[in-house]
This record gives sequence, C-alpha cells and structure tokens, in this order.
Amino acid sequence: MKPDLFQSPDYYLLDDLLSEEHKLVRDAARAWVKKEVSPIIEDFAQRAEFPKQIVKGLGEIGGFGPYIPVEYGGAGLDQISYGLIMQEIERGDSGVRSTSSVQSSLVMYPIWKYGNEAQRMKYLPKLATGEMIGCFGLTEPNYGSDPGSMITNYKDMGDHYLLNGAKMWISNSPFADIAIVWAKNEEGRIHGLIVERGMEGFSTPETHNKWSLRASATGELIFDNVKVPKENLLPNKSGLGAPLGCLDSARYGIAWGAIGAAMDCYDTALRYSKERIQFDKPIGATQLQQKKLAEMITEITKAQLLTWRLGVLKNEGRATTAQISMAKRNNVDMALTIARNARQMLGGMGITGEYSIMRHMMNLESVVTYEGTHDIHLLITGMDVTGFPAFK
Repeated sequence: MKPDLFQSPDYYLLDDLLSEEHKLVRDAARAWVKKEVSPIIEDFAQRAEFPKQIVKGLGEIGGFGPYIPVEYGGAGLDQISYGLIMQEIERGDSGVRSTSSVQSSLVMYPIWKYGNEAQRMKYLPKLATGEMIGCFGLTEPNYGSDPGSMITNYKDMGDHYLLNGAKMWISNSPFADIAIVWAKNEEGRIHGLIVERGMEGFSTPETHNKWSLRASATGELIFDNVKVPKENLLPNKSGLGAPLGCLDSARYGIAWGAIGAAMDCYDTALRYSKERIQFDKPIGATQLQQKKLAEMITEITKAQLLTWRLGVLKNEGRATTAQISMAKRNNVDMALTIARNARQMLGGMGITGEYSIMRHMMNLESVVTYEGTHDIHLLITGMDVTGFPAFK
C-alpha cells in the first residue's frame, strides 16, 4: 500500500484569498482523506463496493451539509468551505464525493429549504452525522435530461398519498434510509416527498457492472403503490424549479470536487515525471512532458479562480444557475483532460491500481454526465447569452 504523498498545487497563491476558517476546514478534510480514504479506496473500487465505514468520518469533517445551520445539526459554514470539503473528498474519490454531495445538496438542502420545521428537526441532525443516509430521486429510466416529463406520480387518497413509478441512476439508493422523491400530483405539478425505507412497496435494487464510480453504491428506486404519509410532503416549494434548485447546489459542489480529482492526477504525474528515468534522464526533463504538466497546472489554476469567484457569488446570494453550469462543465472537462494526459505520462503504469489516475478517469466519465450532461450545460450557457432555448 503506497503512502498518500499528495501536495496541493497553488500556483497563483490562492490560499491568500481564503480565511483561516476555510484553510482549517480544508486541511482537516485533506488529512482525513489521506488517513481514511487513500489507503483503502483502490481495493474498494476494484471490488465495486462502497466503504461504509467512512460514513461516520464524513460526518465529522463536515462532509454532510456543512452549510446547514447549527440548530439543525450542520456546521453553519459558508459556501467556500463547502466547496473546499468537496474538493478534498473528490481528490480521494469521486464516488465518495458523490455520497457526500448527494447527502448535502440533494437531501439535506431540500429538507432545509423546502421542508417545514418538523421535517427539519426530524431528519437533518441524523443526516448531518451520517446516522441516516439519503438519496435523491429525479432521473427516470426514460427521462434524464428532460426531468419535467417524469412519469412517477402520486394520488391523494385522503389520509395518505399513493406513490407509483421508478427512478434510475440513484447514488446511495441501495443503503439509503430515506429518499427525496420528485413526483407529479394529479394536476401534473411536481412535488417532493420524503420516502422512508421500510414503506411497503418501496425497493432499491442495486446497479451492477459499472466501470465508473465503482466505490459508490448506485441503484434504482421502485414505487409500487407506496403509501406515503401526508406529513412527508415538502410543503414550501413545488414545480420543476424545486429539484433544479437542489441541483444548483450539487453542481456547485461538483465544480469544486472536479478540481480535487484534477489536482490528484497532476500531482501524481508531476512526481512520476521526476522519478521515471528514460534515455538517461527523468522524463520530466523532456519538452513534451513539460508541455503536458504546464498545461495541467494552467488549467487547474484557471478552474480554481473560476470556482473561488463562484463561491464568493454564492455566499452573496448572487450566483446564477447559468454561472454554476459554466463552472461544472468547464471543471469536469478540465479534470477529464488532465486525467487522460496524466495517464499517458505514466505509460503502462497509468492503467494500474497502483496509481489513482485511471480510477479518477473512469469516475469522471460519470461526473461529466450526471447532474446535467456536458452538452446540456453548454446549452444552458448558450441560452443565457442569447436568450434562445435550444434544448429541443
């Protein structure tokens, strides 16, 4: 088992833009990843198994809803702190970050923002510690980029709702205690429902044979005449804008997280370039390898600046959906390019589990697709600058 020697690149001295609290939060997450994630993650990825033993630690470092107010069990941190935690967790593994960001932005966020006080007090403290794990049901077998056409629906039966339908590609679903499920009422209006494990007719079959996010549990949500208590309806927002608001928060976290994966690939390639000798000199002394490394650190630095500014706007309540889309799309694409170039620098060793690069590359193929595909985010930016929607 190789030691985690990661050193974070900061070419433009961006630490100067962070508060002492930001750096403390980030460094605590980084130290935890080095101790608890890096030593085990290759083995769990090879076995396609989520390391459930890290859940408690994720809660302790603020990996679950760090921006949730203290009275609901959160840490009450700002959005830059949230981003830095996501960066450090994804530096370890995108699948682990998926568990963290789903819990934070797609489960805790809607309960906090769209739920009532009773729902907040019932669920948020347990979600913050990891005692309870949640998942988010929006994507369906036939509707991914077009969630407004969902089929999942519920009917008012007087003293409860009757929920039917199915969701697909759901992170955390195989072991989640609750699911935030988006479904249409009898008028076709989308609402959020809190569905609890154990409700009759609710099942969560796991998705197998994945080449990506192998250390993350993915599955389906199946609803066969599930009786949902009326008090489990999220009352304070409805319509497609409700789940999309959650996705804004999650995509923001991904924009930070992708930088972590890119930094890990860059740091691995840089270290390897100084140690690997070919033709009597380190490969890092050759022009082509220096070109790759110079381009990597340039793109990482640009992404860091982009995302830091987005974090400032998020803290001020001024970040737009389109701005978040730009950062998610740019940073994941950047990370994928760096992973591919870093893999080439390591040659054959780059495909082995002795190094993290190939795992990052496979994971990022999911990250570039989920929570808005690369092309959908392009169209969001295009619509924002032209005023013309071009989705269909």
